[in-house]
Amino acid sequence: MDKQEGRLNRRHFLRQSGCAALGVTGLVNSLSHLLLTEKALAQSTYALGDYKALVVLFLFGGNDSNNMLVPAAGHPARSNYEKGRGILAIPADQLHPLHHPSAAKPLYGLHPNLAPMAALFNQQDLAFVANVGTMVEPIPNRDAYLNKTVILPPKLFSHSDQQLQWQSSIPDQPFTSGWGGRVADLMNPTHNSTSNISMSISLSGVNRLQVGQDVIQYMVSDSGITEFADAGYGNGYAGALDGGGGYRNNNAGRRLKAFEQIMAYSHAHLLEEGYNNVVRRARQAEGFVGDALAQADASVVDFDFFFQNATSALGRRLKMIARLIAGREALSNERQIFFCSIGGYDNHAGQTVAHGNLMTELGESLRAFSNTLKVLQVNDKVMTVTHSDFARTFTANKEDIDSAGSDHAWGGHQIVMGGPVDGGKIYGTFPDLAINGKDDADNKGRGRWIPTTSVEQYQAVATHWLGVSQEDLHAIFPNLNRFEDPFSSAANLGYVAQSGQSAQRR
Repeated sequence: MDKQEGRLNRRHFLRQSGCAALGVTGLVNSLSHLLLTEKALAQSTYALGDYKALVVLFLFGGNDSNNMLVPAAGHPARSNYEKGRGILAIPADQLHPLHHPSAAKPLYGLHPNLAPMAALFNQQDLAFVANVGTMVEPIPNRDAYLNKTVILPPKLFSHSDQQLQWQSSIPDQPFTSGWGGRVADLMNPTHNSTSNISMSISLSGVNRLQVGQDVIQYMVSDSGITEFADAGYGNGYAGALDGGGGYRNNNAGRRLKAFEQIMAYSHAHLLEEGYNNVVRRARQAEGFVGDALAQADASVVDFDFFFQNATSALGRRLKMIARLIAGREALSNERQIFFCSIGGYDNHAGQTVAHGNLMTELGESLRAFSNTLKVLQVNDKVMTVTHSDFARTFTANKEDIDSAGSDHAWGGHQIVMGGPVDGGKIYGTFPDLAINGKDDADNKGRGRWIPTTSVEQYQAVATHWLGVSQEDLHAIFPNLNRFEDPFSSAANLGYVAQSGQSAQRR
């Protein structure tokens, strides 16, 4: 690690990331990034035992979590569910029951296509956090919302705005950074001092969540490394390298060799040298990712076997994350944040079939990912959390079951999964599902639940597990102190297992 990067100590970070002035940017070509000197490339001893990875899965479009996690026949909200959901309601006998350890009989069930997730829940590998959403400050009741006596997130029910606010976790400030980028900026110098690649890896292209100041997100496709290309030749470098990383004796190989020789020159001009450094880092990162995937493929784990029922886009992305985790030694990071997303959740029409297909994809993909991590013996070192724009209106927007869908709403239920999770439980506060009741933000009776857990509270627990101290959480989430302490019993957000608890139940 060079001296300039080493100066990002805790005190410097807290000063730079204050609540009112998060002046950071994630643009690769920014002047600050061009001034960064190259990191040392030498391999060093890697502390495998201290590895932790957080996987953020964003369900773009707004997941109808009202039909993902459903009150069962014995739940006090079941009658409200059947009355309010109308033609979108799932019969109680079609749900996969969730066996909560403190309940004599199941109070909740999962969508009929989520048998894999029900099994993970009942094995205590997965849990839910109820009614999470973007908030600027707590909203005590429906009247406070309707009368606007509290500050509300800007542009509620807007896809782009709510997606951005989930990823920034500072809804009342203009976007400057994502919470994942701030975490990486804080943790990277301490935990990834011998890093070969970014702490922030995305399987879904450039995203806002991983935008930071010093740690630049690195993109990987679900099929592996995206080979380097240039504007002049497009894919003219495809097939330039042989299996050992050498240049092939073909036009692409000769072209790439010549280009990299030019890139090896030093330039007195700041922008020219900065451009060269970006290209060099990209080529070096390709090599390290290639080494990681080679390590994964050389392991005893048959990734294709575990993902044979999860060949969708989401399954392929989670499989690539599993392979990168398997080859983590080549990446040489003790801490890693992966971003993965899937779209299609904006079901305004034909929701019964469309959402059912999405639940099949989600359940099979999460089961395959979980099973693979267990075989790799890293399940206790990886946590997966979901995000989504918002939930859907509780009432349907049409009366015909084949064409009916639901519209943009607010608070929804999120999934937390992995060995670190104290699974088999429902955290947060489940709404009573009463149209025009205390949780309904819609004066037209559509069933838009006012969140009872903020994004900051929800994500702070996972971030603390990753290694951010409770004191430093307030630098990552500047609005956190406006809400109930997420580590208090009142918040009911203790979804991280106590030390040794996850190992005992495996």
